[in-house]
Amino acid sequence: MTNSKDQQKTAKPTADGIAQAAKMAGKKGPPPVHLWNPEFCGDLDMRIARDGTWFYLGTPIGRMPLVKLFSSIIRKDGDDYFLVTPVEKVGITVEDAPFVAIDFDVTGTGQDQEITFTTLVDDVVIAGIEHPIRVVRDRDTGEPSPYVLIRRNLEALIDRKSFYRLVDIGVHAEFEGQSWFGVWSKDVFFPIIPSVELDV
Repeated sequence: MTNSKDQQKTAKPTADGIAQAAKMAGKKGPPPVHLWNPEFCGDLDMRIARDGTWFYLGTPIGRMPLVKLFSSIIRKDGDDYFLVTPVEKVGITVEDAPFVAIDFDVTGTGQDQEITFTTLVDDVVIAGIEHPIRVVRDRDTGEPSPYVLIRRNLEALIDRKSFYRLVDIGVHAEFEGQSWFGVWSKDVFFPIIPSVELDV
């Protein structure tokens, strides 16, 4: 006969269970997921699509407060993503980045300009040395995928409309010995594309 401890160890993690643990852990501010080291409990059938939509068991999660709760306990270890609570660590699938930046505001001008991004789950960060912007280009198509670091090693994919707006405020500046087109924020220049590749 198995005792209750054995049953707890073999119990399959669920979204509801993870959500309850996350609520308890986050009562006094942002959950310190980087400090928790629970045992890996297996993978959860949860996926974050490229557009930021969260799916559980193949169905979109329609409750934004629940999505925000889950997004507060994401951790990236190596190339893999997990939801982490003090007692559970479950793997999830992330198609591109765990967050999507859906808008930004600009204050100031020139090198003193500040670009403040807002994500789909209401994270707000100012691009700079602690929250860098990077652009990855597809080797075959040259299509850019822009990202901004949100917290620790978790990035947001900058959505298309916001990226077009970034391009609108872009300037040419020297970066690593050559001219690049990019944007300034908090006295940091973030390159987007070499100037020679643009019709200038």
